[in-house]
Amino acid sequence: MKIFSRFAARAAMLLCMAAFTPLAATSAEIDGKFEDPTRIAAIGGSITEIVFALGEQDRLIARDTTSVFPPEALELPDVGYMRQLSPEGVLSVNPGGILALEGSGPKETIDVLKKASVPYIEVPETFDREGIIRKIDVVGKALGVEKKADALAAEVGAKIDEAKALTGNVKDRKRVLFILSAQGGKIMASGADTAANGIIELAGAVNAIEGYSGYKQLTEEAIVDARPDVILMMGQIGGHQSGDDEILGNPIIATTPAGKARRVVRMDGAYMLGFGPRTADAVRDVAVALYGKEVAD
Repeated sequence: MKIFSRFAARAAMLLCMAAFTPLAATSAEIDGKFEDPTRIAAIGGSITEIVFALGEQDRLIARDTTSVFPPEALELPDVGYMRQLSPEGVLSVNPGGILALEGSGPKETIDVLKKASVPYIEVPETFDREGIIRKIDVVGKALGVEKKADALAAEVGAKIDEAKALTGNVKDRKRVLFILSAQGGKIMASGADTAANGIIELAGAVNAIEGYSGYKQLTEEAIVDARPDVILMMGQIGGHQSGDDEILGNPIIATTPAGKARRVVRMDGAYMLGFGPRTADAVRDVAVALYGKEVAD
């Protein structure tokens, strides 16, 4: 499994919580192109990764707290967490353009930034293969490097297809419960329309939680009904994260197939949930962790 720094762990927790606290939709420009694509502030970890993957990192002058990969990105000024931005923090780096992942906020800050005479381009996000390709296309157009973006999109798409093919013949699909946190015995888990749900599906498994979107606290009955075969969590223990013994020691979790088999899979959150250029590798790693020799090369 890939375990990175404490910065990556915190970034992944923030990324998850972004799906937990919905914001009102904004009317940000989509598919725009910066007239002067220099001095760009990147908001969103996957956006920063894409810019680096395109070889255009010299254009970046700032990033947000969720942007922790590649390690070189940490050398850029941090303008704050993408969901809790302040206009002063973003504008303090004097950006020539702002490239922000959909869902950045709060809305009041985004409204101010859009009126601040600094070009603002929003990058849409969905947690699937097409969503990643779309992000690459939008970032490439914004920076004026469409041919590079086409090549990267083709490469990433092909790798994701190969990773998905690993589980193409799997008959017994694992039921996976993604737990965001378990503080005080309260299980916060992932429903639909989340990065966790997306990676579970791409890895050929089934989200054990149905009936709601985002991240919510589960009742004991919901945990029993979920019948997870495997519990999936972010890799870093500490803060909002609980250790395996605490998770498996939960009396309700202990009654599930995952609890009885003591099956907990952990992976670096920014890597697993980022939905950027590294997602194909993450899909492969999750699939192998879930199915073992059945899908391993």
